[in-house]
Amino acid sequence: MFIIETVCVGWFSLEFVLRFIQARSKLEFLRGPLNIIDAMAILPYYVSLVVVEEDPALEHERPGGGKGYLDKLGLVLRILRALRILYVMRLARHSLGLQTLGLTVRRSTREFGLLLLFLCVAVTLFSPLVHLAESELTGAQDFSSIPASYWWAIISMTTVGYGDMVPRSIPGQVVALSSILSGILIMAFPATSIFHMFSRSYQELKMEHDRLFKEECAAAAAASAAFPPAGLGLPLDKDSMHSLESLALLGKGGDAAGHNNHSLPAGAF
Repeated sequence: MFIIETVCVGWFSLEFVLRFIQARSKLEFLRGPLNIIDAMAILPYYVSLVVVEEDPALEHERPGGGKGYLDKLGLVLRILRALRILYVMRLARHSLGLQTLGLTVRRSTREFGLLLLFLCVAVTLFSPLVHLAESELTGAQDFSSIPASYWWAIISMTTVGYGDMVPRSIPGQVVALSSILSGILIMAFPATSIFHMFSRSYQELKMEHDRLFKEECAAAAAASAAFPPAGLGLPLDKDSMHSLESLALLGKGGDAAGHNNHSLPAGAF
């Protein structure tokens, strides 16, 4: 596993350095969200090479003065190792679905804010009610305090329901039914707007990808027409010329269609 990880990190590091060298603005490159994720995914490997975590079996042999510092350093090292899961986020560069998801979240911040506000208000309302119904009226010990009841309200309104805290009395069950129904309605309010935003973002990104592909095809056709293969010395036949003209017209049609599309921010890719 260490050899596989070393090869992968070496490849990712080379790619990151080459993209940094080719970037027009170094500061904008370092500020990019995907570039920050790439750096956070690569750095833990090099930190683990420099800092060697001590064997826990040898803890009794080290002096007590540096024990706290080494424990904190080992904890930081374990956290950095856990950040290697960020390798998966690199798929966002090549996945249209992940790009659409990120763009949708960025454009739907207001809807997510309203959802969080509605959820907080409902949790604040139902937590005292279930605490009153269970602890004050029936004397149950599951809902010991109002802050402890917040956890029950959150998992009930989001329809998760772990079952670690369950109302036993009739008034508590009535409050639970009200909270579950309210949670379903609250979660459904912004879902339609977020769905339409996701669909529109997907269509825009797909048209943008098609436009870039057509531009590349047109550029390749123009380069082939301007610089024919060397060493042959023969003119192109009619079928080849017809194919090049078709690719050029396809690129021009993509440019004309691209002027009618909405412009996307550069951070969406």
